[in-house]
Amino acid sequence: MKNNRILCLSAWVLSSSLVGNTSGWSQGTASDHKQIEQLVDENSTQYKLVSKQIWDFAELGYHEDKSSRLLQNQLKQAGFSVQAGVADEPTAFVASYGQGKPIIAILGEFDALPGLSQATLPDRKPVVDGAPGHGCGHNLLGSGAALAVVAVKDFMAKNHIAGTLRYYGTPAEEGGSGKVYMVRDGLFKDVDVVLHWHPADRNAVMNGGALAITSAKFTFHGVASHAAFAPDRGRSALDAVMLMGNGIEFMREHVPSNTRIHYIITKGGVAPNVVPDLSEMYLMARSPSMTTLNGVWARILKVAQGAELMTETKLDVKIISSDSNIIANDVLAAAAQKNLEEVGGYQMNDQQKEFALSLQKTLPAGGAGNLDLTHTIQPLRAADPNSPSASTDVGDVSWVVPTIGFVSATFVPGVSAHTWQAAASAGMSIGQDGMVVASKALAFTAVDLFKDPQLVTKVKAEFDQQLIGKKYESAIPANQKPLLDYREN
Repeated sequence: MKNNRILCLSAWVLSSSLVGNTSGWSQGTASDHKQIEQLVDENSTQYKLVSKQIWDFAELGYHEDKSSRLLQNQLKQAGFSVQAGVADEPTAFVASYGQGKPIIAILGEFDALPGLSQATLPDRKPVVDGAPGHGCGHNLLGSGAALAVVAVKDFMAKNHIAGTLRYYGTPAEEGGSGKVYMVRDGLFKDVDVVLHWHPADRNAVMNGGALAITSAKFTFHGVASHAAFAPDRGRSALDAVMLMGNGIEFMREHVPSNTRIHYIITKGGVAPNVVPDLSEMYLMARSPSMTTLNGVWARILKVAQGAELMTETKLDVKIISSDSNIIANDVLAAAAQKNLEEVGGYQMNDQQKEFALSLQKTLPAGGAGNLDLTHTIQPLRAADPNSPSASTDVGDVSWVVPTIGFVSATFVPGVSAHTWQAAASAGMSIGQDGMVVASKALAFTAVDLFKDPQLVTKVKAEFDQQLIGKKYESAIPANQKPLLDYREN
């Protein structure tokens, strides 16, 4: 294990003895972690290949048939029982090993992004023009999580550890809110702790953070007419979309500064000389707090209704996705930070450095990061609502189960997710080596939770404290099923 070059916050140390332990659990030790590290290393070559296969598949949300099936088969072969097609999601699954308490879960994702096909080269070259690509590194995410649970399962079997280990195969994170429907279906109701990770350009623990998000398609129905001969008979749906857009732009001045609103016009008419009778805006709004976002969203709806009234059109609103912010857990974060520091990062070899330096030349001026980011660990920091952030349906899981996450340096330093540069990194050894770091940190933390009942108790007490005065509520209608073709709806 590597020594870290960054001095982090005070190490969190597990108690050396258990009081009143009648469960048969015993506390994790350095010897346990050494066993886990060895088990991860033994299986890492196989799961690096799995990550590359999923990178090649590059399947969009809810259509990750090959990717999901590959991971299910790997876990079955490793000794897990698999329940497939859960929560009305064909590519969702739950893989389980063991029985009884505690129940520790690790999340896996495997969906790609549209239009980000990219060869493993340091310059822009799609494998297939316009095709999907793993610009968020979910090929690594799902594979790395599987590598972690297989190592933990082997450790449990070898050391006769009681409890249940689960892998949740969660589809359509990229805008489909796959985990929300899994939460609604009660798939997490008996879980004690959830662990997750995400590709990034550095190594750190994610304690809370992430922006709550709600997205919807606003469709206006007007009246078609000849734009020159009989314009007075038409009612322009495009006018409604444009008026809504103008209203949103004026509204930006009067929302919290850390609120984001972004949209595109997905349908705008068929010809300039025909008054458009159908137009559509696809809009997303985000905020660090779901409570704040709900208030912003209510105002967005009023803007849309105003555009409807002004143009004498009819408005339909279809919620596409809604993900909550992530609830922090300080106890769990301290344990995770300790383990990530113990794992350390990885050193790039000469070939990787050459690739990274070439790729960094494609980034905006000043965007390149120090290559040392791959082998240093960032200090544990409290979530800052004003810092740049994205959104994830992990947030909804964190409202029902104590949850903690890692990010690992799988992208060339300076590269952000949702870019072709991220897709290039995720398909080669830089991404794969970073994946192994995440797998070890996940596995260390899972073993600590299995072996220390006091840690689980403290984590759950912190969870209860964080939720005082808060209520989980999704903006997705209660009767709405997963939108399996949400990108086309």
